Amino acid sequence: MIYIYLYLLATVLFVWGIKGLTGVRTAQRGNRMAASGMLIAVVAAMLQAEALPWWGLAAALVIGAVIGMRLAIKVPMTAMPELVAAFNGLGGAASAFVGLSYLVYVISQKAAEASSTLVSTPDVSMSSAITVPISVIIGSATLTGSFVAYLKLGGKKIVHPFKGAARNTAHAALGFLILGLSLYLVMLAEGSTMQITAAIAITLLSGVLGVLLVIPIGGADMPVVVALLNSYSGLAAAASGFVINNLLLVVAGALVGASGLILTKIMCKAMNRSLGNVLMGGIDDDSQAEDAREYSNIKESSAEEVAMLFDGANSVIFVPGYGLAVAQAQHTVRELAEELEKRGVDVKYAIHPVAGRMPGHMNVLLAEADVPYDKLYELEKINGDFQSTDVAVILGANDVVNPIAREDSGSPIAGMPILDVDYAQTVVVVKRSLSPGYAGIKNPLFENDNTLMVFADAKVALQDMVKEVKEL
Repeated sequence: MIYIYLYLLATVLFVWGIKGLTGVRTAQRGNRMAASGMLIAVVAAMLQAEALPWWGLAAALVIGAVIGMRLAIKVPMTAMPELVAAFNGLGGAASAFVGLSYLVYVISQKAAEASSTLVSTPDVSMSSAITVPISVIIGSATLTGSFVAYLKLGGKKIVHPFKGAARNTAHAALGFLILGLSLYLVMLAEGSTMQITAAIAITLLSGVLGVLLVIPIGGADMPVVVALLNSYSGLAAAASGFVINNLLLVVAGALVGASGLILTKIMCKAMNRSLGNVLMGGIDDDSQAEDAREYSNIKESSAEEVAMLFDGANSVIFVPGYGLAVAQAQHTVRELAEELEKRGVDVKYAIHPVAGRMPGHMNVLLAEADVPYDKLYELEKINGDFQSTDVAVILGANDVVNPIAREDSGSPIAGMPILDVDYAQTVVVVKRSLSPGYAGIKNPLFENDNTLMVFADAKVALQDMVKEVKEL
């Protein structure tokens, strides 16, 4: 019974690991604690599964560890959102397979009982009967929805087969059909082969529903979707824990599900939108405002001119966006910041909650470049500083600094809290072109009298700035 105590230890490590992830300074320690808890949980599960071959479990553990380590080393930070989406999908797939495997096991035991009096048929609890379809539904929808998110994060455009009200009608019809089949599955006699047929139908329909639900959600809402799918994978795991009567799986799944929902709420608050609005009326990234590229007061600048601005500045705030991640410029911006600090400039980094393509994307990116944690400021803590800032440098960000959010009630980002960069004395926007952000709308910040545009790859532009600053 030692595995019970190991389960308890793993649960404690999970809780403390999540607590550690809530702070920038403690995030690495929290991640290590949670990973240690998972290792202990796997070992405990192997001890509990006495009837299963150790060599098979050990082989699966080694294969999974090798794949995980390789991905951790090889996948660049720009592809981390896609990796997280894929992991969510695989978690959902595992839960769905648990539910389906349990059905196959029960049916095979019933068949063996019918042909022999020596076989003891397992008792199926009501909780297992109910949670089997739940784990299959949520797991399948999470799998397909996550890989749609994976493709959309990679820039792929996928068109929903239905438009307008027909879209919601199709979703509702699929949902009711899945619910009906689930009730049918629960009411069928234990061990009936029709249970497999119903389960397969539920799996396929849930997979289709997962695809259809995520397709309409635009790129601007991807951080919310990633958090929500993470929550779904946890709920699916908790349901599969009830199926196989594994308490730790229930606890771990509940932790992931709850933390994912809390993170989803935080992301929605950061965008000033409800979860229902995101899911039912997501910004359509297949469309683009007609005037998105129509600008009339653009002042183009250069690295040399920006360096001269730095030379006379007392304070500089860097605002990272996805363009910084794409250019892999996090190390270069840290180098520039260090050069400015040598000259007595007060340097800070303003982090918007939904900058990038997943929650915490910019924090992780800058942490990778060893940017001091005390230099990173959240929106609420930094917004009041822009009015007294000499230079604000926007690095590949767009929607999170778009002042339209304050003014245009009909805009897709209306009411979304933004970084008040336009209040700085001078704003420098480093961007490859005037193309819009995920919301597909024009950004009047680019036309402001105090804005200078540097059209270049973020890494190239920052390298040139570092060179010019050193030559001052």
